[in-house]
Amino acid sequence: MDYFRPIAMTDPVRSAGALPLAGGWCWFDRVEHLTREGSRGLIPAADLPDDVKARLTVPRAPIAGLSFNRPRIMGILNVTPDSFSDGGRFSAPEAAITHARNMAEAGAEILDIGGESTRPGADEVQVQEEIARTAPVIAVLRDTLPGIPVSIDTRKAEVARAALDSGAAMVNDVAALSFDSALGPLVARRGVPLCLMHAQGTPATMQADPRYDDVLLDVYDYLADRVALAEEAGVPRDHIVIDPGIGFGKTVEHNLALLRGLSLFHGLGCAILLGASRKRFIGAIGAAERAEDRAPGTLAVTLAGIAQGVQIHRVHDIETIVQGVRLSLAIAPGVGR
Repeated sequence: MDYFRPIAMTDPVRSAGALPLAGGWCWFDRVEHLTREGSRGLIPAADLPDDVKARLTVPRAPIAGLSFNRPRIMGILNVTPDSFSDGGRFSAPEAAITHARNMAEAGAEILDIGGESTRPGADEVQVQEEIARTAPVIAVLRDTLPGIPVSIDTRKAEVARAALDSGAAMVNDVAALSFDSALGPLVARRGVPLCLMHAQGTPATMQADPRYDDVLLDVYDYLADRVALAEEAGVPRDHIVIDPGIGFGKTVEHNLALLRGLSLFHGLGCAILLGASRKRFIGAIGAAERAEDRAPGTLAVTLAGIAQGVQIHRVHDIETIVQGVRLSLAIAPGVGR
C-alpha cells in the first residue's frame, strides 16, 4: 500500500505548484511517498493520484460550528477524581463550571468534558456514575456559555446520549467505536460530529508494552478502518475528526514519530485533533516531573502540530497555549486569517 505525507509549509511565498493543505493555512508542493518497505523519497504534489490529492486539499467542514480557517483550542474539563494531571480538582460540579467559564474567558473555543479517567492503569467507570458526573455540568454550560460548544469524552452510548440530551454538540470516543457498538448509530441518528482516537489496548493495559511494526502507518491504517466503520454506521466523513492518540499505548519514541508525521493523517480527509497536553513524554523530554509544569512543552508540541495543519488542539493550560498560538499566527502572515 502507498501512503503520501505532504511536506507542510506556512511561508507566505508559495511555489507555483503549491496546493492548500486541507483548505487551511498550510500548503504543500511535495509529498513523501511511504510504503511498508520504507520511504521512496519526495514526489511533486502534482503527481499525486487524483483521489489522494482531493482528500489532502479539500477544505474541512466546520465541526460543532467551528470553521478551520485557523487552529481551534479545545479546553479539557475532567470531572473525575483520578485524571492524571488534575484529578479531583474539578470533580465537584461548582468547581467544574467555574473552571469551564475560566477556560472560555481565556480563549477556549470548545470544551471537552470527561467523567471517566483514561490515564494509564485507570479502571472503568460505571455508566450511571459517568452520567451523573457529566450530564448536569453540560446542562449548566449549555445555559451559561451558549456560544461555547461542548464535547462529551466517552466510550459509551448511554453516556453520550445523556450528554447530547443535556446540550453536548460532539462525541469524542477514545475507543474509536471499539468499546460500545451502539455509539456509532447513536451519533449518526443525532447528526453530531464524532472524534475517533487511536489507542493500543485499554487504559488499564495500554502502557504495559506497546509495540508496532511502523507506528505512523499502523495508526493511520487503524484510523482509516475506524472512519470506514463510522461511515457504515451512518456518520458522514465530514462529521468525523481523527486523533492519533498521543500517549495512548505509545512509548516516547512512538509519540515523537507520530508528531513528526502528523501531516500524513490529512490523507484521511478528516479534521485532525491533537491531544498531547501535559502527557508523560513531555515531562520525560522536558524534565518536568509534575504534570502541571508541562505547559511550555505542551505549547511546543501544539505549535509543531499547527505547522502541520492540525485543526483542533485539546489542552489544559488555555491562557498559555492561546497566547503562544496568537504570537505564532501573527509571525506567519496569512496563517489563520
